[in-house]
Amino acid sequence: MHSPTDFGSAPSVDIIAFHLHEQEFCVKTTMVREIRGWAPCTPIPHAPENVLGVMNLRGTVFPIIDLAGKLGMGSNRGNERCAIVVADVDSVIIGLVVDRVSDILTIEEKRVQPVPPLAVGFDARFTRGMIAQNTGMTCFLDLSALFCGSDLSGDLENAAADDTRH
Repeated sequence: MHSPTDFGSAPSVDIIAFHLHEQEFCVKTTMVREIRGWAPCTPIPHAPENVLGVMNLRGTVFPIIDLAGKLGMGSNRGNERCAIVVADVDSVIIGLVVDRVSDILTIEEKRVQPVPPLAVGFDARFTRGMIAQNTGMTCFLDLSALFCGSDLSGDLENAAADDTRH
């Protein structure tokens, strides 16, 4: 005899979907600490191009990242209609500027399809795959891979040190 949990117990993943330039993306909810409305951040001199500045959230100062720019989609400097997805990426807190958060969903992992081979220069390491939805395709981002090797804390510390030398 099967227990009720045996039926329909395909592995699933919880995601938060959001838009950047009318394209839908998502990340695992376990990486998201909170979603905030837009608020201006404090610029940091000599910060990396996609770091818009820093923000203080309950005593924690963290960088605000232009996610569209980081993905090569053109800059999104943020405005009052944007949201900030505060994420924990390998124990580094970052804020990701998105156009709007659209949904929180639970999907079966088998719905995540690999990204098909594309033109030369495309790097699929930054995605976990694509999810077909009724409204189109959602790109499932791998934040750990996207920010791997970009030590944001170190970059900001170096920028602040450079600023004090000038």
